Amino acid sequence: MRALSRNCLGTMTVGLFVIWSACTAGDLPSAKIKVGEKMADFTLTEAGGGKTHSLYEANGKKAIAVIFIATQCPYSNAFNQVMAKLAKEYSGRGVTIIGINANKSEPSAQVAEHARTHALGFPVLKDEGNVIADRLGASVTPEVFLLDSTWTLRYHGALGNSAHPTTKPEEATDAEFRPALDAVLSGQPVAKTETKAFGCTIKRL
Repeated sequence: MRALSRNCLGTMTVGLFVIWSACTAGDLPSAKIKVGEKMADFTLTEAGGGKTHSLYEANGKKAIAVIFIATQCPYSNAFNQVMAKLAKEYSGRGVTIIGINANKSEPSAQVAEHARTHALGFPVLKDEGNVIADRLGASVTPEVFLLDSTWTLRYHGALGNSAHPTTKPEEATDAEFRPALDAVLSGQPVAKTETKAFGCTIKRL
């Protein structure tokens, strides 16, 4: 049972079986887009029935971060403030952040309210039927795919880490993602292109 993240132990209150099934290392399914490959365009609707967005509408940006997130996952929620801070800090530096929620158990209205409540500062799109999650091979929340200006994948994996996702979310970091983002912005090679994403499994159809 190696796939269980020790960081998730004790974060649920509904029994060991749910803890065991909800918290995992990001190794299932395997990513279907590899570092160095171009991500194909996609179009999804903003949660809550809002505007439709395509990936390629961020044309001209220096970097695009596609992040799979959740409303109910304690590990994903530990990173709300990390993601909001990144969006605010890098918005003026040619960076676009796109959130995607692919959980069948989290309705669109709930996703929209979650984004507003936590002032994420970037659009969160609803991936009905987990089509894009399946295309990319995204497995957990949070999980990030960082693209450069040519839509080429330069980093895939974790935002950072949090040893106490429910009790000390303020300790969550962007220590793994930020160096990759800064490297892309400066036109330098990313030193560490892949890390293991930990979190709650995406609840697929």
